[in-house]
Amino acid sequence: MSNQVIKLSENAALRIKEIMSKAEKDSIGVRVGVKSGGCAGMSYIMEYAKTSKPEDEVIEDKGVKLFIDPSAIIYLIGTVMDYKKDEFSSSFIFKNPNETERCGCGESFKI
Repeated sequence: MSNQVIKLSENAALRIKEIMSKAEKDSIGVRVGVKSGGCAGMSYIMEYAKTSKPEDEVIEDKGVKLFIDPSAIIYLIGTVMDYKKDEFSSSFIFKNPNETERCGCGESFKI
């Protein structure tokens, strides 16, 4: 399993399980992708996955199912997804070794 596109930290897996427990019953996991936009050129997107597309990269890690959009795989290889909660906010953090630049908001990056 060492060659999976994304790895999840314990915190991220626990948070996704928590989110999925409140999700609509037909949600089968979380879809992760990237899109153009944001101040550094690209941003991460996460949404509920209702279906699995044949071209999806499916990752099962720590009891969580992630569906990686095929167009995002090249940008996400080696990424560790974490979840951070502090006094004022909570968010998923993508620790991506492919990033060459990241904007201050942490939502957008450049390869």
